[in-house]
Amino acid sequence: MPVPLPIFCRIMSNIRHEPVAPTQMAMRTSGDVIDRHRHDDHQLIYVSTGVLAIDTALGTWLASTNRAVWVPAGTWHQHRFYGRSLFHTVGSALADPLLPVAEVAVVLVGDLLRELIIAGTEPDLSAPESARIRAVLRDRLRRAHVEPLTMPTARDPRLAHACRLATDDLSTPRPLTWLAHAAGTSDRTLARLFRAEFGTTYPQWRTGARVFQAMIELAQGSSVTETAARCGWATPSAFIDTFTRAMGQTPGAYRSAARPS
Repeated sequence: MPVPLPIFCRIMSNIRHEPVAPTQMAMRTSGDVIDRHRHDDHQLIYVSTGVLAIDTALGTWLASTNRAVWVPAGTWHQHRFYGRSLFHTVGSALADPLLPVAEVAVVLVGDLLRELIIAGTEPDLSAPESARIRAVLRDRLRRAHVEPLTMPTARDPRLAHACRLATDDLSTPRPLTWLAHAAGTSDRTLARLFRAEFGTTYPQWRTGARVFQAMIELAQGSSVTETAARCGWATPSAFIDTFTRAMGQTPGAYRSAARPS
């Protein structure tokens, strides 16, 4: 069974406030959840293996082996891990952010940036060594490409219902007309809601949802062929083409990088 895509922010009963965003690394198992919380400082979040879904009030963001997520101070968020994940967090002072971005954002992680994040979160670093790593990390982050890769949370209940129906079974293509009827609205209204709330068309949104779910499936060990079928691609080759254009690497390469060695 495919793992449901955690698109919608869950309101958790156990809410925490953590004053300082820590710099650390930790191993997490698939299915682990860090309950909804926030920090007074900024945080860069990365996984060198596995996939991490970060739920906020605005949507769901994915950290993976080639993408980190920047979470500004004060942002309520929750973590859910897919696949055995080596989890890295880099705290950043409120008055001196590593990345001058005021909203949650996805940062592309190349080879050098990856090694800097891993080295900068190793335990027992001396203060001088940590400072040197952070200085280079700051320079590389400000050169990194920032992109709005997210699955936004719908505000309108009709749109939220349609999104939920579409993602509950990505293996079955749901035309806009079918979704609109099931959500109690017209296809014209539903198309307008996709554009107004997400700034995209329904087919573009669905492609993004399938790529998100594919990242999770691959991190948990599904084959390329299995993932293609579960996420609604007619053929593995069509999946490989779409995933490669979206992620900058093939599903096979992504799967290998996401799985622990």
